[in-house]
Amino acid sequence: MSTLDPADVFRQEAQELLEQLEQALLDLEHAPDDADLINSAFRALHTVKGSGAMFGFDAVASFTHHVETAFDLVRKGKVPPSRDLIAVTLAAKDHMRQLIEAPDLAEAADGAVILQTLKQVVGDPSASAVAEAPRELAAQVHAPVDATWRIRFRLGRDAMAMGTNPLLLLDELRGLGVATVVARTDGVPPLEDMTPTDCHLAWDVVLTTSQPRAVIEEVFMFVIDDMELSIDPITVSGEGGRIGEILVDRGDVAQGAVDAAVAAQMPLGTLLVKSGEVSPDTLAAALAEQQHLRAGATSGAGAAAGPDGAKLGGAKAVSRGTDSIRVPAERLDELMDRVGELVIVQSRLSQVAASGADAEVKAIAEEIERLAHELRDATMSVRTVPIGSLFGRFRRMVHDLADELGKRIELVTLGEETELDKTVIERLNDPLIHLIRNAIDHGLETPDGRREAGKPAAGRITLTACHAGAEVMVTIGDDGRGLDRARIQARAEDQGLIPAGAKLSDAELFQLIFQPGFSTAREVTNLSGRGVGMDVVKRAIEGLRGKIDIASTPGEGTRLTLRLPLTLAIIDGLLVRVGTGRYALPLSAVEECVELSAEEDARSRGRSFLNIRGDLVPFLRLRELFHVAEPPDRYQKAVIVSFGGQRVGLVVDQVIGNHQTVIKSLSKLHADVETFAGATILGDGAVALILDIANLVKLGMAYENRFKAAS
Repeated sequence: MSTLDPADVFRQEAQELLEQLEQALLDLEHAPDDADLINSAFRALHTVKGSGAMFGFDAVASFTHHVETAFDLVRKGKVPPSRDLIAVTLAAKDHMRQLIEAPDLAEAADGAVILQTLKQVVGDPSASAVAEAPRELAAQVHAPVDATWRIRFRLGRDAMAMGTNPLLLLDELRGLGVATVVARTDGVPPLEDMTPTDCHLAWDVVLTTSQPRAVIEEVFMFVIDDMELSIDPITVSGEGGRIGEILVDRGDVAQGAVDAAVAAQMPLGTLLVKSGEVSPDTLAAALAEQQHLRAGATSGAGAAAGPDGAKLGGAKAVSRGTDSIRVPAERLDELMDRVGELVIVQSRLSQVAASGADAEVKAIAEEIERLAHELRDATMSVRTVPIGSLFGRFRRMVHDLADELGKRIELVTLGEETELDKTVIERLNDPLIHLIRNAIDHGLETPDGRREAGKPAAGRITLTACHAGAEVMVTIGDDGRGLDRARIQARAEDQGLIPAGAKLSDAELFQLIFQPGFSTAREVTNLSGRGVGMDVVKRAIEGLRGKIDIASTPGEGTRLTLRLPLTLAIIDGLLVRVGTGRYALPLSAVEECVELSAEEDARSRGRSFLNIRGDLVPFLRLRELFHVAEPPDRYQKAVIVSFGGQRVGLVVDQVIGNHQTVIKSLSKLHADVETFAGATILGDGAVALILDIANLVKLGMAYENRFKAAS
């Protein structure tokens, strides 16, 4: 099994840290007094510097050290987090990324210019940061080598609810040297009184390290105000310390109690626990400290021996805790492929069981179907990631474009926790970039223009995501000037896209902006105006089996809504028959099925409308669209599907039932066939085509118009 190279591990972690730094800096521009944002940015810089030095990225560590030193002045309140400081720190972050990803291409001169600019922004640091650095360095040089420290801490009751992970703190301590850790449970209440989100434990740590006390304190930098913490040096004796001396030194028991226990000629630890002078946890911590000292901190401490020679499970070095694990994306894709094949085989098994009379086989088939369904859902959930990881990428782009165009723009994101298939998110990046750039360039006015229109000087771009059934709706909105309907129609008539004077609805007219080469821009800019891009956006969204809706109000803004499937791999489908062919419909688009008798079919010829509880719903005869020669069933069915807020009926011969549809892409030879979104393999090995609702309705409407024109 292949393993990740340590340098690759650092690059992945550094990528996340740099994104965290960028988000903190962009937020800091709007909230310069937010101490949490300042600490978050400083912590990211500090971690990149330390990890870079550990993994051999010395250039990264050296450059980041200067940026961290400057930002430390902000943390200490000596320098304000001005726009200039944020701008140069963002430039420094870009240079750090290049030093990590492509060190050979990174120009040393660029780094020097950034550091010189940084020095000018924070002022002459000779009296502060630079003066403090030699003192800190001297303290490290003269710090005792392999000094041993006793660290005792208890986090605030709501620490974990606020996002603090105690295991990460312990891991950082262990990273400083050799540590023995004991969890103390004396503060844990009875089960019936316990609040699951509260932190009830305390920890005792014995750490042997060459680092000074200041470095240990940095571990608790962001939680130190709401916790109990003591850090005391330990003098190591030749015997490693007697247990009584350790307990007295720790302040856990009085010297008189130890003397009385010694006089009783009993094991000291047992007697102190029985007398109630110390708790078992306190004794375990003292024994762990004793063993740590006796071991000389050369090989690490294991479980400590109890007073009667038994092992104390609580006194052991804490292993590295992990809340997540990194898995290469191709492994997830391979897993999804295997699950898809399993679903196909399970469908075959269900069909075989249904055709037989063996009740036991049917029961097994039903159980396997349930397990396959759960495995499918679990695998799909592993592939989904919050869309906030995508939204976060655009904040820097909006910030830079606002500066370039001289506009003031506020980016608002909602629904970042909405999860979407990772493949969809990857392929959604470029279309969203283009739509946001268009909104900034064409949609939002300049500050002066907005004031004249009675709007705030700062424009707003809003990114919203939410679940809608088996779809995710992603909306890009702005509060700008809105689409110019007259100009769009005039441009479309000039290009021959519509006849002169054509009466189109807003939805139909606005869809014309997705035509290749279509643009209403009066001048070409660096961002847009050449008529290239919106057609690519539409093709990319349709390639994801998605749709784009546009709504715009003059003077108030424009809203584009992308409707996207949750996943591209497996969907719940409705299997239908038309003639002898079988087809699958995405079940998320199906509202209901109604019967269409031969008499109703005959009466509806020429108007093609169904009366569904008082609503007239147009329907399409798939037999006619697919040129089926076989005679229709006597009682056909109309499957009512929803599309773009409208309902349409699809007439089929038979509704077979639900089917877990494993989507297989069509070959390149069939790339131009828009009626189908793909294919799936049925339980009997036959292939069923998956109907593309959007393109099918468009094709059906065109066919219906031709039919009416000919009649």
